[in-house]
Amino acid sequence: MTLATPMPGERLLFAPGVVGHVLGSGPPLLLVHSVNAAASMAEVRPLCMHWAATRTVFAIDLPGYGESDRSERLYTPRLMTDALHAANAVIRQRSGVVAVDALAVSLGCEFLARAAAEQPAAWGRLALVSPTGFMGRKVWRAAPGSTRAMPWLYNTLARPLWAQALFNGLTRPGVVRYFLQRTWGGKTIDETMWADAVATARAPGARHAPLCFLGGHLFSADIHTVYEALRQPVWMSHGVRGDFTDYRGKAIVAGRPNWRFTVFDSGALPYFEHPAQFNAEFGAFLAG
Repeated sequence: MTLATPMPGERLLFAPGVVGHVLGSGPPLLLVHSVNAAASMAEVRPLCMHWAATRTVFAIDLPGYGESDRSERLYTPRLMTDALHAANAVIRQRSGVVAVDALAVSLGCEFLARAAAEQPAAWGRLALVSPTGFMGRKVWRAAPGSTRAMPWLYNTLARPLWAQALFNGLTRPGVVRYFLQRTWGGKTIDETMWADAVATARAPGARHAPLCFLGGHLFSADIHTVYEALRQPVWMSHGVRGDFTDYRGKAIVAGRPNWRFTVFDSGALPYFEHPAQFNAEFGAFLAG
């Protein structure tokens, strides 16, 4: 176990090395965490606990994070998207539904959007919380499947002589707290989430995916094309405090009839700060 507070529910494998947890009963709902130096499904625990009352909730640890395989390899949008395709197949087989509703956070939204664009019939309603790819006015419509990787930076960060020391420094408890406070926009952070982040960053191999993240390998250079390809109902939400407040780029989808938007007086994780309001909005969206 790589979390200070174990996740509830049944542990299951979506694919070799891709771990999930499932709890609750009712129509299925997949939850996808963000990507950073110390991410895991613990980031969506409050949503798991709330929605398990009416839904069968599946939470995934993306490759390189939490309980999933953290081997040394190149972590890319393709690897993450394929993990979501695998999770989707397992969920549909277990539940018998045709399309799976899902929620993702931050960079996890890019992977969920790509999966839904590639297999539209297999995905239902999509909730994107503080999605990446909308900062500023830059257009991201490069070649399909291309990334924003900076190989020179990744090769520098991942050098064996200092890679582990660098990662250890980035995930010291005080540093993790600092970045969470910036994510929360200066507000009091969730202490359980902080403890989980510190704990999961100490697992063997925990540095590999985050160093790919820092080197740009996990960001899609065609993400606007992907977002524009979505035909499912999409609910995008974000906050107005902290490091993740520039969503000017959402203008590319603002006029599309299948997209709706909610702005919270929060940091990047509004379901922690305003759970009642967030879950009411999310519930209305799921209900159609």
